[in-house]
Amino acid sequence: MYRKVLGRGRRPAVWLAMALMLVGCAGADVARYAGTTPRLDIADYFEGQTRAWGMVQDYSGEVQRRFTVDIDGSVEGDTLTLDERFTYADGETDRRVWTFERRDGGRWEGRANDVEGVVQARQAGHVFHMSYPLEVTVDGRDLTFQMDDWMYLQPDGRLINRTSMKKFGLTLAEITITFDRTYDRDAPR
Repeated sequence: MYRKVLGRGRRPAVWLAMALMLVGCAGADVARYAGTTPRLDIADYFEGQTRAWGMVQDYSGEVQRRFTVDIDGSVEGDTLTLDERFTYADGETDRRVWTFERRDGGRWEGRANDVEGVVQARQAGHVFHMSYPLEVTVDGRDLTFQMDDWMYLQPDGRLINRTSMKKFGLTLAEITITFDRTYDRDAPR
């Protein structure tokens, strides 16, 4: 079977090792988006109320969960606080509170109630990026994933978020979220 898919005489372990090396080298730099518009400033974007709709897909692309998020954002000086309330399609709820401190050069430092340590983030042009470890319960076990989180502001004011959930350098799940500041909070979910 492997010989047919991977080529004659090749071993799966060799292909896996090559893939892991490429994964370690890959990755876009947020600075390449510096001249793009519309310009995203997360403090401006998230101040007030925002609603988001999202889904989690496993490594094969199958949707595992769908959810909405109601976000209350407040800004005091150089500090942005995001109070995120998740409602999943199965009725489960969750809450995460982020606090971001603005630094020089489009940099932010973030902290959240369920994220260990300080998260380093950057914004440039229409893009915001952060990477951080997150513990997630999967089938009754707590697993730590490396979250690679990219947000892209669209010309219509919506914000699209793509997050890769990685373990051992491999993407095991992806999250897609669309944020909208113009929604009616009382409208049906």
